[in-house]
Amino acid sequence: MKNLLSVLKISVPDKIFLKDPETSVLGKKIIEHSIFLIDEIGFENFTFKKLGSKIGSNESSLYRYFESKHKLLLYLSSWYWAWLEYQLVIETYSIANAKDKLEKAIHIVTRNVELDSNFSHINESVLYKIIVNESSKSFLTKKVDKENKAGYFEVYKRIIVRLEQMILEIKPDYKYALSLASTILEGGLRQHFLTEHFPSITNYNKNNTPTHFFTQLVKNTIQ
Repeated sequence: MKNLLSVLKISVPDKIFLKDPETSVLGKKIIEHSIFLIDEIGFENFTFKKLGSKIGSNESSLYRYFESKHKLLLYLSSWYWAWLEYQLVIETYSIANAKDKLEKAIHIVTRNVELDSNFSHINESVLYKIIVNESSKSFLTKKVDKENKAGYFEVYKRIIVRLEQMILEIKPDYKYALSLASTILEGGLRQHFLTEHFPSITNYNKNNTPTHFFTQLVKNTIQ
């Protein structure tokens, strides 16, 4: 367990940023307040000028950390996926039964996110709202293939592979484990989005979460 956790630090691919925001007070303020500002006004309306005004910093200082707001969104998304992977490993490590482990994993990647006190400058609950509403904008671009080759989405893809491996532990001959794994991860986000914005076309509410559906879907698919 100790060796496993040593490689699961909350780290973001260094090509995304110009200067690691975790290394300075200003950098942490950029991350902390960008989360709240994007949640408040949306990514389309978000600018470094507005963020600089919020934190009392020159716009040029923000560009020392990120060359664009797109890179900042990539950073926030990557940080979230790294944090989620950490939760996934911690909470499933001691579960020996393969079916119980997969069920727990589905719960982790589809549940509503609560605040994690281990990271005082990042509100994970608000960040999750950005992931649900805005994260697809980080890869639905013309540059996605180039950025993928550069390793910007490594952690996101690694979570899907972890889910795939758990599926294959139960049904080794299942041909579509990766597709099912990515459906769980992305589908959970989309259903939370629908619950908030288009509730008339989803069955979910506070008492019936996407976790219930994806747990049932996986059980019916690989039994």
